Parts: sequence; structure tokens; C-alpha cells
Amino acid sequence: MPEIEELEEQNSIVYPRIEDLLEHAKNRFELVVVAARRARQIINFQKRVGEGIGGVAPLRLEDISKKPLTVALEEIAEGKVEVRRLEEEE
Repeated sequence: MPEIEELEEQNSIVYPRIEDLLEHAKNRFELVVVAARRARQIINFQKRVGEGIGGVAPLRLEDISKKPLTVALEEIAEGKVEVRRLEEEE
């Protein structure tokens, strides 16, 4: 039987929750930039697949019917997208 938290998560209008996403980013602004960049990678990958070229951002089959930003946010929440900050690279 699913726990109450799981049911609330599934019935939530916004999934993944902002609180969960912010665990992987410094603030909301960084989250927006990371999600937008990943969504663009997904869009470019989908275009290349349509052209028969391929790309660097593979998708799971269940993600193909979702919008790119939704997939990007889910990947961030799952910890699949690494956030690199400029000050860390220097």
C-alpha cells in the first residue's frame, strides 16, 4: 500500500516539487538556468533523432511523450543532472 507522502506526490499539481528541486541547486534562478539548458539538450536530441543523426542526451522510452522541460525537471530531482558552478571550475 502506498504511503501518504507518495500519494500526495502523485496528486500534486507541480511534480517534482520545488522543494525537491532546490536540493540540487543553489537557488531558484540557478534551477531555472539548469532546467532550461537540459530541456534545450533534449529538444536538440529529439530533432537529431528525427533527422536520423542521434545526439548526446539519450531519453528513456517513457520520457518521449513528455515535454522536454518536464523531463529536465524530473532528471534534476532524481540527481541525474549535475550542476557545475563557475566558481567550482576555477
